[in-house]
Amino acid sequence: MKKLHLACLAGLLWLTGCATTTGTGSPPTATPAPLSKTERTPTSPPAKPPSETQAGQIPLSPITLAYASSSEVTSLSTPADLWDRIRRGFAMPDLEHELVQDREQWYASRPDYMQRMSQRSSKYLFHIVEELERRGMPTELALLPYIESAFNPQAVSSAKAAGMWQFMPATGNYFDLKQNAFRDDRRDVLASTRAALDYLQKLYGLFGDWHLALAAYNWGEGSVGRAIARNQKAGLGTTYTDLNMPAETRMYVPKLQAVKNIVASPEAFRTELPLIENHPYFQTVDITHDIDVSLVANLAGIREDDFRALNPSFHRPTIFAAGTPQILLPWDNAKVFERNLEARNQGKNASWTVWAAPSTMSVAEAAQRTGMNESELRNLNNIPPRMLIKAGSALMVPRSTGSRQDVSSHLADNGQVALTPEIITRRTTVRAGKRDTVASLAKRYNVSVASLADWNDVKASAAFKAGQQVVLHLPMKVLSSKSPPRTTSAARSSSKPVAAAVQATPRGGKPSKVKRR
Repeated sequence: MKKLHLACLAGLLWLTGCATTTGTGSPPTATPAPLSKTERTPTSPPAKPPSETQAGQIPLSPITLAYASSSEVTSLSTPADLWDRIRRGFAMPDLEHELVQDREQWYASRPDYMQRMSQRSSKYLFHIVEELERRGMPTELALLPYIESAFNPQAVSSAKAAGMWQFMPATGNYFDLKQNAFRDDRRDVLASTRAALDYLQKLYGLFGDWHLALAAYNWGEGSVGRAIARNQKAGLGTTYTDLNMPAETRMYVPKLQAVKNIVASPEAFRTELPLIENHPYFQTVDITHDIDVSLVANLAGIREDDFRALNPSFHRPTIFAAGTPQILLPWDNAKVFERNLEARNQGKNASWTVWAAPSTMSVAEAAQRTGMNESELRNLNNIPPRMLIKAGSALMVPRSTGSRQDVSSHLADNGQVALTPEIITRRTTVRAGKRDTVASLAKRYNVSVASLADWNDVKASAAFKAGQQVVLHLPMKVLSSKSPPRTTSAARSSSKPVAAAVQATPRGGKPSKVKRR
């Protein structure tokens, strides 16, 4: 009977081996992004997958008794919670370094900080883990926002990196994260996660090593590439711990490793992780027309702050459907919103729209044209004092009663507020020299002939007598650099545009990930 039992067990194990897709038991590794001709060859290429048969299938092999008794066999049970699911997907090599122990002690000695970070992450972690598993990437990377931003989507570094994944403006543009007057996709949960994982895959394909890829995410791929080249030239090693790098980057992977170790075994560090269920926290909901943020929150039955926590990219009180056709809502509230929106009478869902300034003008003039209070226009569009609005600027203004025309996709995706400083001028008098005319003085002081003639109540073709006093209105910066002879002045201000524009957000550039916090 005993022999029969052992034979049955052996047969069961052999059948299990036949149903297995790999014979290594190793966790999946990320598929590196394809390299362009301009990218450098990875210093140590990723491990090649097992050889395939002519049919394109990985050869099968039975599981031995010794292998079956080891912990390498994938568990068929459902993860108890999201932490367990993350642990099962750990696939990066551990970093053995004294800095890891230093960071472990730092985090373990701050349980309140760890608790706040973990609770904040509960809204976003399931989505990140899903994306990592879908791409076959190590699930340790789901912990990276703990290091980048403490999982705060509104975080902004001193170097202007923003969001959970801390994208610099130029890097965000490279990965198609819109940054305009109405939204900043570097803070968007779905868009920034997609861009961050795209970037990490690209870096892994470039360097063939996750530690170096993480260093490049923090320091910049060019900086890591140059550090590797220097070590190669000097005959030194080229691993993460071999390279000479800034202190922030030196601590970057040790921080991630420390958090990974605490998540792997919280009891060893006397840490308790809050329960995060292995279930989506939110779901996407389509919107087809512009709608106010306050109305969305009301129809969904949630606080506006809770809505903005899931949709942190929005700058303004109205969501423009042409630019953002989907929003995120808590799982249980998504259906509530859809049901209430459908039952709502066909009224005005958006209180605000976008007006493009037809010419460069003062804030007061723009407020008059749009029927707004000047202070309200400034506050709504973040216009500081002593600035003019440049032509083409996209300003949020009240939507007229009865209007149902939504904002165009061009404005929703590309609208910017471009500003130019007002120039303060002062009334000044100068004495004309021999043969001075309106035209010669206008050219000398860089003012228009018509203006100078108007200031002095003369014709544009007039000539001045030697010693005659001529009135000018010159910019303050010109007065500081030019000292007209025998001037008398009475203060008077006027506004003139200058050529340089102050953009709401920087644009262009190649990917770079250098931050200082």
